[in-house]
Amino acid sequence: MVKGPGLYSDIGKKARDLLYRDYVSDHKFTVTTYSSTGVAITSSGLKKGELFLADVNTQLKNKNVTTDVKVDTNSNVYTTITVDEPAPGLKTIVSFVLPDQKSGKVELQYLHEYAGISTGIGLTASPLVNFSGVAGNNTVALGTDLSFDTASGNFTKCNAGLSFSTSDLIASLALHSFSFFLSNAGLSFSTSVLIASLALNDKGDTLSASYYHTVKPVTNTAVGAELTHSFSSNENTLTIGTQHLLDPLTTVKARVNSYGKASALIRHEWRPKSLFTISGEVDTRAIEKSAKIGLAVALKP
Repeated sequence: MVKGPGLYSDIGKKARDLLYRDYVSDHKFTVTTYSSTGVAITSSGLKKGELFLADVNTQLKNKNVTTDVKVDTNSNVYTTITVDEPAPGLKTIVSFVLPDQKSGKVELQYLHEYAGISTGIGLTASPLVNFSGVAGNNTVALGTDLSFDTASGNFTKCNAGLSFSTSDLIASLALHSFSFFLSNAGLSFSTSVLIASLALNDKGDTLSASYYHTVKPVTNTAVGAELTHSFSSNENTLTIGTQHLLDPLTTVKARVNSYGKASALIRHEWRPKSLFTISGEVDTRAIEKSAKIGLAVALKP
């Protein structure tokens, strides 16, 4: 695997994963089986309130080509074809949804020791073109993220990012704009175990600051926080979260926000690649209301 600046989407991923990943509010059951020819078949069921959704995904790998075909209860067929490293560091992804004739898209990703590039184009007469790139190395990197609508002739997204990293310090600066207007600005600093960020979003209406700190790497113990201020409504939202490994197979996470919503989860890998996750959320300002309980079970042979 190429070590370098990565893709633009990797910026800020640590804090997002800590605060929001793995929390579930519905009931989901996933079973994966493998045929004698190596085809992986994954069946998923999701109970969302009174609604039940299901899908079946088939994955076939042949050398460096992976084909995923998923059919859901609405008779949509999602197809993704991934060609891994037709050339060193390059990945090609072709995706489309039937019967949506405007859903086709081709994406190219390139990872290099000194660069990470992702570009995509829709397979329509007037496509949406996406481009993101990060250039640099493990010390200094400069990136941008653009989307251009050929139908309207406007940039729908125009982002830029700058990062600096040493063994003791990681700092990054990101500027985001939409249709040539400044919409987001981000600044982050971290030590090898500390990440903090500041972002201006929604065309200057929302200011967000986030924090991620690995307290004890051996047990993957970490804490994180996100503070958001809306200038139009003059409202503040604070979310604080933490995670910890009880043992090598069991992870616990918890978070609470300034609206009094407290959530917690426990995830256990009871056998290799088979996970059991139970999550709960309670409104501490209305404790008489029933807590929301989510359950996710993933079974793999």
